[in-house]
Amino acid sequence: MIAVKVTYTVKPSFVAQNLQNIETFMQDFRRMEDFQYTVYTNENIFTHISHYKNEDIQAAVLNTPSFKAFQQQRDDSGLVLPPQIEVLTLAASAKEVL
Repeated sequence: MIAVKVTYTVKPSFVAQNLQNIETFMQDFRRMEDFQYTVYTNENIFTHISHYKNEDIQAAVLNTPSFKAFQQQRDDSGLVLPPQIEVLTLAASAKEVL
């Protein structure tokens, strides 16, 4: 399993558009299997947490056209803080992750 956390900050004026872009790629993600993907927000700070069964699933998810379009629009929006990517190691879970 691969677990990744990505945190970034958008301009306040881009929050609504970013949420809309997230919903667009989430519609595609909901049709896919063998991964979990959640997005949290605190005002204009966004945190994406993903769990992938393996590298093939991760590559398929990250290459989804709607997700790539989301990333491009996010990056072109003039981010306050760029994406900080952390690969996580699972220490414990109350339920099976993948």
